[in-house]
Amino acid sequence: MKYQPGDRVLVLHSNEEGEVVDIINDKMVLIDVDGVRFPVYNDQIDFPYFKQFSEKKIIEKKKEKKYIDNIKKEKTTSKVKVSEGVWLSFLPVFDKNIIDDDVVASFKLYLINQTDEPYNFIYSVHFAGTTGLELKNQIYSLTDFYLHDVPFEEMNDSPKFIFDFSLINSNKKKATHFETSIKIKAKILFKKIEEMKIKNEPTFSFLLFEKYPDKMEEIIPEYTNTQGLLYDAAKAKQNLEPPRSVIDLHIEKLSDDWKHLSNFEILTLQLHTFEKYYQLAIAHHQPNLIVIHGIGTGKLREEIHNILHSKKEVKSFVNQYHHNFGFGATEIFFQY
Repeated sequence: MKYQPGDRVLVLHSNEEGEVVDIINDKMVLIDVDGVRFPVYNDQIDFPYFKQFSEKKIIEKKKEKKYIDNIKKEKTTSKVKVSEGVWLSFLPVFDKNIIDDDVVASFKLYLINQTDEPYNFIYSVHFAGTTGLELKNQIYSLTDFYLHDVPFEEMNDSPKFIFDFSLINSNKKKATHFETSIKIKAKILFKKIEEMKIKNEPTFSFLLFEKYPDKMEEIIPEYTNTQGLLYDAAKAKQNLEPPRSVIDLHIEKLSDDWKHLSNFEILTLQLHTFEKYYQLAIAHHQPNLIVIHGIGTGKLREEIHNILHSKKEVKSFVNQYHHNFGFGATEIFFQY
């Protein structure tokens, strides 16, 4: 092996120096450049000796005057090539089987932020309904974040990778958080690996979102006294709590002191809150209601859907992709 962990190397296409931190296989290594780790092929790097020997001469030859206004601002860029957005990237780690063929032994997972915004994120992965890992951290703009390794055999369980993002720099025009997930079936996984080999690329990636969503405007219903109603809407509006067109049932939105609660107590509080705002929506003759239940294990969503099936005021409800909430919300349409 030409390179060993700890070797100083030069990235040929960017002229950056880094350090080898891991040997992936006989063709690739994992290197660290200014705190950012990424995989490269051996022919994309070299030892920096020639650069160190010739650097002074090159600088003297190209030396020229620079003015403050002409100096470009440097910014860190992601080392994995993806387009704009936030991505989940998989780096296959290969090993040899009994007939000396290259086979995937595991995957190194990276969160890639190719936007100008830094984010807080909560990450979890579920294998066959069981939580394998939970992680809470931050990722800055135009950087990569190493998450963890996943053995190849665990990818056979159709794992579900769940993310909940929020802005580090608060913006009243943007959503308070954005939850999204990716569930990878074996068929998709093998297809991605084959495409990666054909394109001769070291990784394959899945888009989590292209742009962080704007805050959703609340629907303001009209309060009119329609014949046939059992109440005077104008008077009811004065006595009832204002309705909401969107309710967020994430437990941290409902209680500041929730960490000591059991799973049963958390679910009970969420369902009581849902019932409260469901009844308010009915009382105010609201046309629709969006319930943010998140993705998670799906228990809260399942409970809410079971309740809605028994409600006579419900015309229909749908849990489909929404640009603000991903698949983590259900929209309810009422009939009166």
